[in-house]
Amino acid sequence: MTTAILSDSSTMLRRSLRRMRRYPSLTFFVAALPVILLLLFVYVFGGTLGAGLGVSGSSTGATSGAQGRDLYLAYVIPGVLLMTVVGTGQGTAISVAMDMTAGIIARFRTMSISRAAVLAGHVLGSLVQAVAAMAIVVVVALVIGFRPTTGPVEWLGAIGLLALVAVAISWLSVAMGMSTGSVETASNVPMILTLFLFLSSAFVPAASMPGVLGWFAEHQPFTPIAETLRGLLFGTDIGSSGPVAVAWCLAITAAGFVWARRLYERDPRPRPVA
Repeated sequence: MTTAILSDSSTMLRRSLRRMRRYPSLTFFVAALPVILLLLFVYVFGGTLGAGLGVSGSSTGATSGAQGRDLYLAYVIPGVLLMTVVGTGQGTAISVAMDMTAGIIARFRTMSISRAAVLAGHVLGSLVQAVAAMAIVVVVALVIGFRPTTGPVEWLGAIGLLALVAVAISWLSVAMGMSTGSVETASNVPMILTLFLFLSSAFVPAASMPGVLGWFAEHQPFTPIAETLRGLLFGTDIGSSGPVAVAWCLAITAAGFVWARRLYERDPRPRPVA
């Protein structure tokens, strides 16, 4: 049975990869928005935001804009990488919704295919797309001055955490895509993940946010994930963020998987196009 699941998952993955090859612009645009935001944050807002992070000033107390940009580039990289993963999840939700509205999922239900493999194919394809898009973002970041200060072991840890986040977001996005009645709705539902990302410490410290907003930023998934990535890339203090980040990823993966499986089993009829 395990062999059959792996074989079917491989087939579904090839299907997802063919779709990516047929529509390469989708992967490009998934990476394009984070790259644009990276350049915007660093070169337009970086001097001011970096000064707020505590760059040491000159002898007159003024903060150098170049210093601020360098500091903010190091701070914002985890947030931009997480935004790339979230953008990939949006594309996954759209692809799943397309299969649902076209009746392809209903056809798969009638075939001798592992049901877990049908969903896993979307997740694996999303993971490949996320890795490709993040590679583009990292190349651009390196060009503009991104320089991790830790060693290869920490870099591998950061890559592993990003992969874990990508799997978690992919499973959640698959469930979101299956829960909607149209492709248009599926393109909008994952936007809530972008809102969560902006209301975290991904782009500004949670301590700088007022009252309830600061409390929310401290107790949602993206903050410990971003803090852990910073620690792994730049040697900042991780504290308890590492275990909390992994726990959030595992919980989101489990919730997305269970939700998607239940939706897959729910209704064998194809959905009408809205």
